[in-house]
Amino acid sequence: MTNNQFRIILFLINKVKLDTNKHSVYLLYYHLVLVVKYRKKVIDDRISNRLKEIFEYIQPNYNITLIEWSHDEDHVHILFKATPTSSLAKFINAYKSASSRLIKKEFPKIKEKLWDKYFWSRSYCLLTSGGAPVDVIRKYIENQGKKNAKSV
Repeated sequence: MTNNQFRIILFLINKVKLDTNKHSVYLLYYHLVLVVKYRKKVIDDRISNRLKEIFEYIQPNYNITLIEWSHDEDHVHILFKATPTSSLAKFINAYKSASSRLIKKEFPKIKEKLWDKYFWSRSYCLLTSGGAPVDVIRKYIENQGKKNAKSV
């Protein structure tokens, strides 16, 4: 990466609106993928809408904000923002537990395909999203203080 490309990327990063609280500045976006147990194809638009409602109901307790939601028949994609105090693992487990219980109760036909008590697979995929690529951050850190060191 050239220095010019690096400067352009830093300029763009500085134009991003960052979130703040009393003691920190941050921008924490996450992409979460949850998969139905046994990859059963049970998510239609009605179930997806209900899953999204449950997410929106639980999110304030964990300082999380839904940005985007999409689904396929056997999984959902969720883009959300969090704060430094958000407990992501606790939130995901609370969401999976509550949504599993409510969906199986409100949509009893699902039990024909998912006979045990679980709706979601035990695992999930959680990725950080947005911000600068790791290589840009690494180069930025490597170059810190070099300008001042030359003038001394």
